[in-house]
Amino acid sequence: MKDLKLIATCPMGLEAVVARELKLLGYDDTKTENGRVTFSGDFADICRCNYWLRTADRVLIKMGEFKATTFDELFEGTKALPWDQFIPADGEFPVSGRSQKSQLSSVPASQGIVKKAVVEKLKLTYNTEWFPEDGALYKLDVSLYDDIALLTLDTTGPSLHKRGYRKHATEAPLKETLAAALVLLSRWGPHRPLYDPFCGSGTLLIEAAMIGWNIAPGLRRSFPSEGWSIIPDELWEQARDEAYDAVKDDVPLQLVGSDIDPEAIEIAQACAKSAGLGDEIEFKVMPVARVQPQGKFGCIITNPPYGERLSEVKEVEKMIRDLGRATIYLPDWSVFVISPTRQFEQYFGRKADKRRKLYNGRIECQFLQYLGPLPPRQPKAEAPTT
Repeated sequence: MKDLKLIATCPMGLEAVVARELKLLGYDDTKTENGRVTFSGDFADICRCNYWLRTADRVLIKMGEFKATTFDELFEGTKALPWDQFIPADGEFPVSGRSQKSQLSSVPASQGIVKKAVVEKLKLTYNTEWFPEDGALYKLDVSLYDDIALLTLDTTGPSLHKRGYRKHATEAPLKETLAAALVLLSRWGPHRPLYDPFCGSGTLLIEAAMIGWNIAPGLRRSFPSEGWSIIPDELWEQARDEAYDAVKDDVPLQLVGSDIDPEAIEIAQACAKSAGLGDEIEFKVMPVARVQPQGKFGCIITNPPYGERLSEVKEVEKMIRDLGRATIYLPDWSVFVISPTRQFEQYFGRKADKRRKLYNGRIECQFLQYLGPLPPRQPKAEAPTT
């Protein structure tokens, strides 16, 4: 089916990053809104985007959008949409929902109305009064905002941050999608050293390795839309083959992470091994005060501990001060830190060159950027003479 309206959802603050990813994948008609980026595509694009998007949460099909101030309007607007072109007679179609600033404020009631309307639509096509819902999963969502109802079908299932390599995690892990966004927002490239002095379970470094080797983040997992009869299996096979062919595992990487917690390092090593990158990332137990990254024109990208209790806050303050002192001896390195600590720049010892508001889960943070010099451009190889 051509000309589908697709939506890549994401945390607030990452819309521009997702839009840039989509444009690099060849989608030029992106429209950015709060928490989502809309674009056009077909079934093949659903497969490609689920495999390739690093910073989005889900890929949705936009079924329709209309004003709904009453349950009658919600019912009729939902029933008018082409559900029968997507959901088969045995399809399982649960309904989730949310409502903000809308007269239809009861989410359970709105979900029930949508479910009833879809059933009535499918009855007309399949000429039956009962649906077993024992087939593939077609998860519906109704989002009511300012009396506008947005109806979508979820092609992704569990969020795209679930890459499949993280079997265990530290106490406060960084989501893979946010970690990838931090790497993409930095100036890092595979030709530069990268160090994470608070590496935890190693997520930032693993995501950087996947970016450096051009590994599609969705290759190690599955999606409910793989079971949809309307998406031919060969489209998934083509997208998978494209992703495997794109891997550049001959690119040398300089990735190092350290943490004061030996258990965190064990978890990080296990996660890297699970991702197939165990030999590409070096992990070591080390306090931040002893950090001495090697190489020139490198990047530190990190997510320091936050601290909630007073004793933890004092310890976090000390670690930030130690990080600031360590970077004094790295004049040609750039430093990128995500932190909710309002006094971060004071503790670190200098003002950031740039700041960007991001959210780590529900925690409002600043992405602070201390920009060192860029590495010199490599001279282009001369064309061979004959």
